[in-house]
Amino acid sequence: MSDKVVITCALTGVLTNPEQHPVPVTAEQMAASAKEAFDAGAAVMHIHFRRQEPGQGHLPSWQPEVAAAISDAIRGACPGVIINFSTGTIGRDQQGPLDCIRAGRPEIAACNAGSLNYLKARSNGSWAWPPMLFENPVEKIEELLQVLRETDCRPEFECFDLGIVRSVGMYQEVGMIDRVNYNLVMGVASGMPADADLLPILLRYMKPQSLWQSTLIGRGDIWPLHRRTAELGGQLRTGLEDTFYLPDGNRARGNGDLVQALAGIAEATGRSVASPEEARAIFL
Repeated sequence: MSDKVVITCALTGVLTNPEQHPVPVTAEQMAASAKEAFDAGAAVMHIHFRRQEPGQGHLPSWQPEVAAAISDAIRGACPGVIINFSTGTIGRDQQGPLDCIRAGRPEIAACNAGSLNYLKARSNGSWAWPPMLFENPVEKIEELLQVLRETDCRPEFECFDLGIVRSVGMYQEVGMIDRVNYNLVMGVASGMPADADLLPILLRYMKPQSLWQSTLIGRGDIWPLHRRTAELGGQLRTGLEDTFYLPDGNRARGNGDLVQALAGIAEATGRSVASPEEARAIFL
């Protein structure tokens, strides 16, 4: 296990309403929030793009000019930062994400590594939203990987269950990828729960010597799992995409608060936070 740990900050997420939560939307807001996270220890910024028109900031955007403007603003505010793009689309069509990668030239792109019934049930016995299939067949993954090779961008494989973890290993076995970087997404209602007991089991099914991190969705219950990730040698991620709550249960004012808390947890386990230069050596 390396004593260095890379912290990724997931700045804003997919649909969170900026009128209700402190999520950044515009290029200026994204750069300012990224700078707070960067100064607190985050070397990687995971970015979703939002509509820039007034009153539309809660909706996603796949406009290449938006992706480029946000990436340029964050790089200008955070020298040496690593940019990580979201690429997820519910259906098969991913032309928007591919165009954004070509325009923004991120160093890393999230690659959803398998399909998932994306579900959530309410306490009254109804669906929170209409059941939907998060569709990620192998041909869609191969299409994304081809563009990542063209743009010298590393894939980060988002894994929502153990079967997807095992599938990523097969992608390497058949030559689709050379090196594996797993992102264990835990806390989505129809995926893996945010349960620390799962981590040692998941590690058994990863390819040896692979990079891995955990993305933990939830409230105060996720922070002990962040600590367990650090103890087991994983990389760390937090941000307003994943949670609004600090370890003490108070709401975070922004991404800087969350990264500061996560850096403290890493250091309490005996690991030191990687600088952007050190993160590049580890991730790229």
